Amino acid sequence: MKMHSRRKQQARNTNRSFWPICWLLAVALFAGPVGATAAPPARPNVVVIMTDNHGAWTLGCYGNRDIKTPHVDRLAAEGTLFSRCYSNNAVCSPTRASFLTGLMPCQHGVHRYLGGEGAQLGPNAYNTLEEFDTLPSLLRGAGYVAGLSGKWHLGGNLHPQEGFSFWVTKPHGSSAGFYNQNVIKDGKIHTEPTYLTDYWTNHAVEFIESNRRRPFFLFLAYNGPYGLGSSMLEPIRNRHKETYAGATLPSFPRLPPQPWNFNYGDRIGNIRIIRKYAAEISGIDDGVGRVMNVLKRLKLDENTLIIFTADQGMSGGHSGYWGMGDHTRPLTAFDWTMHVPLIFRHPGHVPAGKRVDLLVSNVDFMPTMLDYLALPWKNKSQPKSPGRSFAAVLWGEEIKDWDDTVFYEFENVRAIRTNRWKYIERFRQSPNGLYDLSVDPAELTNLTGKPKHAETERELARRLHAYFDRVADPKWDLWKGGTSKSGLIMRKLFDKPGPTRP
Repeated sequence: MKMHSRRKQQARNTNRSFWPICWLLAVALFAGPVGATAAPPARPNVVVIMTDNHGAWTLGCYGNRDIKTPHVDRLAAEGTLFSRCYSNNAVCSPTRASFLTGLMPCQHGVHRYLGGEGAQLGPNAYNTLEEFDTLPSLLRGAGYVAGLSGKWHLGGNLHPQEGFSFWVTKPHGSSAGFYNQNVIKDGKIHTEPTYLTDYWTNHAVEFIESNRRRPFFLFLAYNGPYGLGSSMLEPIRNRHKETYAGATLPSFPRLPPQPWNFNYGDRIGNIRIIRKYAAEISGIDDGVGRVMNVLKRLKLDENTLIIFTADQGMSGGHSGYWGMGDHTRPLTAFDWTMHVPLIFRHPGHVPAGKRVDLLVSNVDFMPTMLDYLALPWKNKSQPKSPGRSFAAVLWGEEIKDWDDTVFYEFENVRAIRTNRWKYIERFRQSPNGLYDLSVDPAELTNLTGKPKHAETERELARRLHAYFDRVADPKWDLWKGGTSKSGLIMRKLFDKPGPTRP
């Protein structure tokens, strides 16, 4: 029986706790004579490659003709690409927390990027996910060895968290540059002269080579391409300097900055920064190629599931913005800050060359992974994930009753997105937003308050409120007097802006 068929049968069973029993029975059935040894059923290695501030629009497999991404494109050609995956927040820490837990910010309590010392370093540092099931902790409990190479940005950075035993990361989340930057290795901070993108790839390859004879989970979390701050003012020093030396890169729109730009509007059309961002994407693509090559060289290719994604999106001039949803005032929930790549590759198991148009969210990732790997949730006291498994698609099936709706939450901004509509609501601030994406994909014409669309607006608002009433944990529900683990950009709007340690 093919592995995906076995996984499919296990995942469909409503009582997921039966998996350890089935595993033991399988060992007993195939162990042979008393005293003989037998390997446990094959479990795929898992490699998650996550980029930072990276819109899907930058990749060749998503239609970009300017930026060179042959290895990511090969991942897509040999795997399944989700054309409409959206992050549920605009910034790093909340989106990573949701990706690894399957929970919304109002459930895990991380509403904004972690800044400064606080939870990250120093005497008060702590892991913001410590009370939840996470993908690495559950995989470690299932016998995997777990390794992180790259950006964590979820607290307790100095020492391994969530079941990781291999731990090479950054002291903080922001990226001032890609050269001569501080990193953490062996519990110590040092300045690393190596190009950081290559540094993370080097350690990812080291981890794979060291653990090739046991099931492993690798979280390769690049801090590039980033696109923000002083990192974009560095000269291009990776091997793609000449590639982009004379490139005009028309996939970066040259539009007048919108009035809501809080910062970075002056970067729209700045060819130096545009070329730097493109070069950093191609640098990551090199790393993807190296990971694919080492898996093939070690004959691990067919037993390894690779996932490529980003924490949140990034505007490169789209709709007159540069950056993420925290670079506007008011804060925003537009598609350019939400749309991220999502690609799954597992040769012989996940369909090759398939494009999926379901509307999915990073909150759906964790339930999908647990179904695909036939692993149960363990922590019965934590909030229930509102995410939905799309594992059937990875088994080559169609999902006919999928609800094309995703939700978003960023401090005082909440949104619901359907195939046609985006409704944005703001807490103690205006304006709200209503956009007809079928005719206004750039979200430039706000229809809120228009009599013609009043019923649509009311229905979307009702659905938005019902969703958060159902899923929110009162402790972390900012809109109903809750607080935050991370502190807030719009702290003046809230009664208990935090940061609060659980």
